[in-house]
Amino acid sequence: MRYFIQLSFDGTPFHGWQIQKNAHSVQDEIQQALSTILRVPIEITGAGRTDAQVHAKMMVAHFDHDSAIEDLKKLVFKVNSLLPNSIAIQKIVGVPSDLHARFSATARSYEYRIHQEKSPFKVERSYYYNQELDVEKMNTAAKVLFEYEDFSCFSKSHTQTFTNNCEIKLARWEVESDGLVFHITANRFLRNMVRAIVGTLLEIGSGKLEINDLHRIIRSKNRSLAGTSVPACGLYLSWVEYPIQPFN
Repeated sequence: MRYFIQLSFDGTPFHGWQIQKNAHSVQDEIQQALSTILRVPIEITGAGRTDAQVHAKMMVAHFDHDSAIEDLKKLVFKVNSLLPNSIAIQKIVGVPSDLHARFSATARSYEYRIHQEKSPFKVERSYYYNQELDVEKMNTAAKVLFEYEDFSCFSKSHTQTFTNNCEIKLARWEVESDGLVFHITANRFLRNMVRAIVGTLLEIGSGKLEINDLHRIIRSKNRSLAGTSVPACGLYLSWVEYPIQPFN
């Protein structure tokens, strides 16, 4: 039997999602909790990897178990009781055996949060950026992303990817009462892609770059021409889309 997990986590105390030697990871915490409760070794597969200090409002993972689990709500309660406060399981549901948390996903959405007034309550949850920004100009620039597929200029160097092509479906800035939020959805993302895009758009919004420069940067496929990657603390995985939504 295959089971999908819907969860959220505060990435501050972790070195990312993926299990690593001598590092604290979200995946390891959940595997240990499930293995303890189900009394067999459990391995989970996530919808993707998040870097150190990146958060998730919604992460999806799956695991397989030889027998049917009768009371999934009770399992959620038990797993949460063993997990640290920085991780919360919302649901565990049975799914078809061919549904894969990573490879079946058709789109992922991220948010990047910025606050422009110093706040002790946003440390490690948002990026403090106190320069004046032209949000309308940043939204105009964000629309340029829809014109391209190859985003090599926003990818971390020396990654083992078959292609750097991505289909961006949504990219926009929203003004909230306590800051700015950048929303982006795509069929796939390259390593460091969102943080590099945000860094470049901030340079456009602050007047260091012009909108036409974004065309030049993307066409160059050169990471060194794009803006500096913004800190991980403001980044949140917010949604994972599947052909059938397992958590409805």
